[in-house]
Amino acid sequence: MRRRLASWGWLTAVLAVLVLVAVTVGAEEREVPLATADCTVPGTGVELSGEQVANARTIAQVGYDRGLPERAVVVALATAMQESTLRNLPYGDRDSLGLFQQRPSQGWGTPEQVQDPVYAAGQFYDRLVRVPGWETGELTVVADSVQRSAFPRAYQRWSDFAQSLTAALRSDDLTRACG
Repeated sequence: MRRRLASWGWLTAVLAVLVLVAVTVGAEEREVPLATADCTVPGTGVELSGEQVANARTIAQVGYDRGLPERAVVVALATAMQESTLRNLPYGDRDSLGLFQQRPSQGWGTPEQVQDPVYAAGQFYDRLVRVPGWETGELTVVADSVQRSAFPRAYQRWSDFAQSLTAALRSDDLTRACG
């Protein structure tokens, strides 16, 4: 009798593992990514990949979760567009990495941290809100105060795009356009 119960116990355990594996594999196949196709940001003519859209959404969400105004998101998106074209880069100038090309050697975090979009955006916002006049200052001056770029005027070229992207993210136009 004990052998029969032991056999049923093993059989039950094996079946449970098989069911767990099947459910896990099935769940992975049903996941719907935030954006899978290239799409054009409304009003800009700029095409973004699914990866870029997902990174933009993350940057914006971190700002909104912190209670920051839309202006902070615009500055962050313009900065990330200039620094990495909204791609989470595993390389850069010297030891610069990630969406904002943050340098571990300059106190931004570990290489792993600065390549985490949520962490990187949080670090950017932490430093942004310490810049005097960031709410109203010229975008390129404010962004450079955070980034200390070799090309401080370069951020301005993304100002209008970042405003359109922020508005599209806020109104959900990007979801309709990009899937």
